[in-house]
Amino acid sequence: MRIEYDPARDLLYIWLSAPGTRAARTDTVAPGIHADFDAQGTLIGLEILDASQVLGQEGQFEVVFTPVTTAVTR
Repeated sequence: MRIEYDPARDLLYIWLSAPGTRAARTDTVAPGIHADFDAQGTLIGLEILDASQVLGQEGQFEVVFTPVTTAVTR
């Protein structure tokens, strides 16, 4: 995990995968908070706009994860 903050834009990004991984889909999970997913639907990061305002308030959001089953081959 990696956290980046841009004070000029007041933008916080939390990388949950390798930085630079491309998002295939972005969902708004709360006002000013966006979740990025890769092509397989894996959450790769969270973007928080106006971070100083959003994080200065009490807030909560929820992201629903879909279980992934993988086949074991021998």
